[in-house]
Amino acid sequence: MSGQRSIRLEAPGGARAEILTTGASVRDLLVPMPEGPRRVVLGYADPAHYHENPRSMGVIVGRYANRIRDARFTLDGRTYPLPTNERGRHHIHGGLPGFGRRDWSVLDEGPDFVELGLLSPDGENGFPGTVMARCRHTLLPPATLRIDLWATTDAPTLVNLAHHSYFNLLPGSDARAHRLMVAADLYTPFDADNIPTGEVAAVADTNRDFRTIRPIADSNMNGNYVIRGEWGGERPRLAARVEAPDGSLALECRSTEPGLQVYDANALDDVRPGHPGQTLGPYAGFCLEPQRFPDSPNQPHFPSPVLRPGQVYRQVTEYRFIGG
Repeated sequence: MSGQRSIRLEAPGGARAEILTTGASVRDLLVPMPEGPRRVVLGYADPAHYHENPRSMGVIVGRYANRIRDARFTLDGRTYPLPTNERGRHHIHGGLPGFGRRDWSVLDEGPDFVELGLLSPDGENGFPGTVMARCRHTLLPPATLRIDLWATTDAPTLVNLAHHSYFNLLPGSDARAHRLMVAADLYTPFDADNIPTGEVAAVADTNRDFRTIRPIADSNMNGNYVIRGEWGGERPRLAARVEAPDGSLALECRSTEPGLQVYDANALDDVRPGHPGQTLGPYAGFCLEPQRFPDSPNQPHFPSPVLRPGQVYRQVTEYRFIGG
């Protein structure tokens, strides 16, 4: 576990979290409930497994979250090839190792927050420019996990970061038994390789219409949604709401990002032991990943992931837990 540290946070309202420097990962998150603390994320029993972590459990994904078609992009007239770590021909989550398997440095910490930093050198996984990324996890009372992300570069590059926890609001329950609302009228249809076709389509009259809260099992939730409202800035807006199968707990995801990747963990197949009582198999949790759209570098009409010297990449995302 070279370079790995564990930092424990606690909010005045009673929420607790464990953050690992490996991947800037949320290894554990517990929220106060009438019967006692409830664990609401999946995590490995052994912290050493976060250096392997093939399904990005709890990490900050980067330098580019999600997929890039044919593992290449063109920026300022130059084409950059990337590692083909998705289906043997595409690129996903920044390559190997991406930000999610690197050891971040602790820049600052307190009882309810930790700020981590990571230096990504020019050419890492094929991306141009030296990037300095920062991530700040804060527990806000009574039970909100806020994640602030920043990045700067010394040369034009791509930056698209995303938090990748697998949530479960009722320990041991099936993700499909949860109820979901996504604050989106549009989504980006994708092909057989889960990469956007370039179309931006209405969710109305499709199996991805979650404008009204309903069980995940009723439809196919997976994909990238175009969140309503103006994106950017410092004030996160509502992106999604999920309710536990028994109605005892709800999660609101709010973010400044334009898109939300939603995933029901249908392909989660990790045999490594999880926290007590957790099996890290299909539908064991769900992901709510605010980010730029998949394959944005090759879709000029999508929100741009290009970062240039003098600019600051900025994302604010909050996961607010609300008792039923």
